[in-house]
Amino acid sequence: MFEPAVWQSKLKAIEEAGLKRDTFTLDSPQGRQVSIAGESFLNFASNDYLGLANHPQVAEAARSAITNFGVGSGASHKVCGHSREHDLLQAELAEFTGRDKALLFSTGYMANLAVISALCSSKSLVLQDKLNHASLLDGGKLAGARSQRFLHADISSLNTTYARLTAKTAFDQTLVVTDGVFSMDGDVAPLLELSHFCDANNALLMVDDAHGLGVLGESGRGSVDAAGLSQEACPLYVGTFGKAVGTQGAFVAGPKVLIDYIEQVARPLIYTTAMPPALAAASRRSIQLLASDEGLLLRTRLFDNIAYFRSGCQDLGFNLLESNTAIQCILVGSNSAVMRLAAFLRSRRLVVGAIRPPTVPKGTARLRVTLSAAHTTKDIDCLLAALSDSIPVIDGDKASPEEGVDV
Repeated sequence: MFEPAVWQSKLKAIEEAGLKRDTFTLDSPQGRQVSIAGESFLNFASNDYLGLANHPQVAEAARSAITNFGVGSGASHKVCGHSREHDLLQAELAEFTGRDKALLFSTGYMANLAVISALCSSKSLVLQDKLNHASLLDGGKLAGARSQRFLHADISSLNTTYARLTAKTAFDQTLVVTDGVFSMDGDVAPLLELSHFCDANNALLMVDDAHGLGVLGESGRGSVDAAGLSQEACPLYVGTFGKAVGTQGAFVAGPKVLIDYIEQVARPLIYTTAMPPALAAASRRSIQLLASDEGLLLRTRLFDNIAYFRSGCQDLGFNLLESNTAIQCILVGSNSAVMRLAAFLRSRRLVVGAIRPPTVPKGTARLRVTLSAAHTTKDIDCLLAALSDSIPVIDGDKASPEEGVDV
């Protein structure tokens, strides 16, 4: 029986714990500056690291594909939803990543569920970094595998965990899974060491490079490329288009035999409508831009912005986590303090993510600043000035925030 009071009580408990998630609506394209309820805000919350989400060439590729292929794909890839644009994107992704074959998915979450559940079973062992994305953890659950997390970026912990579990049980398959760039800390996984572990223990390495693709490595080929890992060293490379690529969707790339197998058995692929052809076309154009001189210029601007922000933030004395990527996190601690800080910044017409449990461990609530190649030095100065003024707010000071500034 449906009892509204029960669910209202659960919602109230979420709000009282400082964990309520709100949604605000954009009245503009995604970008460094967005419109919310008729007001202009500087955006430091988006994962659009290179500013490609509203790039004119990417938008034109989508419009052209709608003219040629319509809007919806109409079916799953295996029925009749696989268009020429999908086919070309898969081939170009394989070439871009240096892999035999790539396979498309509608979302990164779906890709991770599909890959892990396709390759593993109740007889398999899945070893995951403690800070892995929720989709990777859920992939292990969907597979029914024996899943165990090791300490973050700690190869010694991985070795100890593997030895302890394999001493008691024989597994038919071991899969080591990690983010390439960790989404809530911004640091990069020790991929070379992980590949050495896998080589020594006959395990497969899977890297979810959602936040590394387009940003790290030669021509933005990602964290795996930056670590110098071949297809043999990292057989399972997952990338998403919703971050630096600026579109929507995901893929897995690797040896043909592995990707062929995933294609035949992965339920999240077989039973899901294919992404619209226009998104595939837009993603193709974005990937081409990554490998161009413009892509190099955008990555250079992004890393200049990262260095500039880190220097300014450290001068202010904030507890800034170690990261050389676009994800820059200021550790605050309590849920209430980080929400006060985010609200103060909103009053200054700055949008910045306030990250709380269960996304991060209890007591580690943080402000997640995401930088873009589209940001200017003036934009970052505006954010740093607001952060400087916010210190009494974090401490619980009741002083009224200043009026918004022009952006």
